[in-house]
Amino acid sequence: MRIFHIHAGGAIELNALPSQPPGQGFFWVSCARTVFSTQLGQIQASLQAITGLQVVDLHVSDLLNAQLPSRYDYTSQYDLLVFRRLAALPPTAEPGHPEGAAVAPMRRSGPPVLRRIDTSPVGFAMFDHVLLSVHPTDCTVRDAYAARLLATASTDLHEGRASPAPGVRQPSSTADLMLRVVNLMVDGYLDLRRDLTRQLDHWQNELLKPRARFVNWNSLLEARLSLHQLDEICEDQRTAVQNWIDELETWALPDSSAGQRDLDLLKVRSRDVLEHIERVVHHVRRLEQSTETAVQMHFSVQSNRTNDIMRTLTALTAVFLPLNLIAGIFGMNFEFLPLIHKQDGFWWALGTMTAIATGLVALFWRKRYLARTGGQ
Repeated sequence: MRIFHIHAGGAIELNALPSQPPGQGFFWVSCARTVFSTQLGQIQASLQAITGLQVVDLHVSDLLNAQLPSRYDYTSQYDLLVFRRLAALPPTAEPGHPEGAAVAPMRRSGPPVLRRIDTSPVGFAMFDHVLLSVHPTDCTVRDAYAARLLATASTDLHEGRASPAPGVRQPSSTADLMLRVVNLMVDGYLDLRRDLTRQLDHWQNELLKPRARFVNWNSLLEARLSLHQLDEICEDQRTAVQNWIDELETWALPDSSAGQRDLDLLKVRSRDVLEHIERVVHHVRRLEQSTETAVQMHFSVQSNRTNDIMRTLTALTAVFLPLNLIAGIFGMNFEFLPLIHKQDGFWWALGTMTAIATGLVALFWRKRYLARTGGQ
């Protein structure tokens, strides 16, 4: 568990749960799902002391649910956002961590980059003065943003307070902090696009090679299934953020100009997060369409190759058909047949058969019945 006190002057990491409201700014209580389960009573007591409220039981179940899809909910005192991350695990890590938060297709034999995408849910409970975030055990996004948050503040040892670095603006509210963390989650998937696109492009090239025998069908089908799962997850993400944006529109306008500016910035940041999610949705769907198109083109190439083979065999059959007819006629058991008793009859028949075969081959070659399709 990590606890931060964030205010206009900077950010300070605390060693224990706060027991009273902050003089300025707000608290960020970030803990793993297992820690939230074991220390639920202490966290609820701290929320009660700071805000006079606690997270309701149904929302506690949502925060503890490692398979919950992205969703948004609210009460009169706080908002709840559950957001499924698209995190890239280290190459040596497996998404099936103890919480079992990764979806089953990600553990199958798809491309390595897809197997390293973890889709565990991260929950945010946004009070006025406290942001409670519940995440998987290996939440690198939380740690990365916490490091950035602390790096932007320089501690004044003489006055015992933190001041922000020049040009750096700290989160103005719990909702602002939540959107920044969510934005980092979405951008984390955008960084994987190059590797994922390269892997699928390699498979497409293998599929379109006419003489190559593609054997990674199981991996390709798993990749298509994984992309479909990502598409559904991204749709849930977009719906949750869109519901959050709709709720923002119902907020009362602050009286001060600074409050209005913060609300406007919150709306802008929310729309920016939504735009990033839509980029992810567009990219995932484009990969799905590219993979499906490559598969269809593969079967089209194979079908075209089969048609060429059958056309060649049909043409060769047509060439030998009149030859078989001539041979069958002279093989009849009749005593009197033309050329049968002539000394040069065999050569006349052989010459006739050769001429017919040569003429048919020339005719079929001219009509490209025996020609191979270009690129085959």
